[in-house]
Amino acid sequence: MVLTNDYGHGGDVYHNRVTLDFSANVNPLGTPKAVKRAVAQSAEKLAAYPDPYCAPLREKLAAVHGVQPEDIVCGNGAAELIFQFAAALRPKRALLPVPSFSEYDAALASVGCETAYFPLARETGFAVTEDLLAHITPETDALVLCTPNNPTGRSVAPEVLKKIRARCRETGTWLLLDECFLDLTDAGAEKSVIPALGADERCFVLRAFTKLYGMAGVRLGYAVCRDRAFLSALCRIAQPWNVSAPAQAAGEAALDCRDFVAETLSLIAEEKAYLLRSLRALGIDVLPGDANFLMLSGVPGLYDRLLRDYGILIRSCANYRGLGEGDARIAVRTHAENERLIAALREIYGHA
Repeated sequence: MVLTNDYGHGGDVYHNRVTLDFSANVNPLGTPKAVKRAVAQSAEKLAAYPDPYCAPLREKLAAVHGVQPEDIVCGNGAAELIFQFAAALRPKRALLPVPSFSEYDAALASVGCETAYFPLARETGFAVTEDLLAHITPETDALVLCTPNNPTGRSVAPEVLKKIRARCRETGTWLLLDECFLDLTDAGAEKSVIPALGADERCFVLRAFTKLYGMAGVRLGYAVCRDRAFLSALCRIAQPWNVSAPAQAAGEAALDCRDFVAETLSLIAEEKAYLLRSLRALGIDVLPGDANFLMLSGVPGLYDRLLRDYGILIRSCANYRGLGEGDARIAVRTHAENERLIAALREIYGHA
C-alpha cells in the first residue's frame, strides 16, 4: 500500500483525470475473455484458501518452458519476486545498468545492498554492450538486467547476453534477468534464456502475466531458476497464500490463449510502426526499441500538457536514474487511441 504521493510508476488512473492511458505498457487488447471467465468462476471458491503451491499453474508453466515445476516459483506480481530475490540472497554488492525499472534499486536498498550503477549511453541508444563485462567481478554478488529494458525498450543482444551469463558463472555472480516484456517482441519465446539454463547456473529469470495478458489488476508473476536450494530459501520468506485463487485461475486460462497472443503481436507490430512514423514526422526523437512501448526524448513539459489539456496520461521518465525532464515513455495502444494521441501532439507541436 502506498501511503504517500511518490508512487513513481505508470497506470495511476485513479488520481488523475484520464481519458486515455498511455503510461502503462499493458496489452492494448485488454484481458482475454477466457481469463475474465476464469476469474469470475473462481469466485465460487473464495471461501477456501488458495493453493499455497500454485501446483496446477506451475505444471502448465513448466510444460510451456520445458522445465520442471520445481524450477518455478509464483508470486503476487513480478515486483514481489524482485523483493523476494533480494531478501533471499541478501547481496552486499550489486551491479545495475541504468536507466531501468526502479523496483530493482528499491529491492536491493531494502536489504542494505551497495549498488553500483552502470550508465547506459544515450549516444548508443542505451544498448547493453560488452563494456559491462569488466564491471562484473567476484565482488559482484548480483547483476540485474532487463530485456527488453524498461523504459528504453532495448533488448540485450543474444551474443552479449551469452557472454554476460558466462562472466557471471566465472565470478559466482547471481543474475536476475527480467524477461517480463520479452513475449511482446517478435519471436520472444525463442529469445528466452530459460531453455538454456544450466543446473548449476545462478540465474533467476523473471516473468509476468501483467503485460501480455492485460492482467495488471490481478497481480501474477513467476520466476524460473534451476537452483532449487535458492528457490526453497526464497519460498521460506514469502508470505503464505501470496497468490490468490483468482490470480491462479487467470494464469491457467491465459496460457491457453494462443490466438490472443498472435493477434496481440500483429497489432503491436503494426501500431508501433504507425507511431514511429507519426512521431518522427513531428520532429520528436524516438528510440525504436523492441517492446510494446516507445521512449521519447527532448519533450520537456509534454507529460503535464497532455494530461492537463487532453486527459492523456503518458509516463514521465524524469525519475529514472540517468534520464531527465525531457524524457517520456508511451505505450502502443489501439489504432483509434494512437490516432488521438498523434492528433493531440500535432496540435501541441503546431502541425494541426
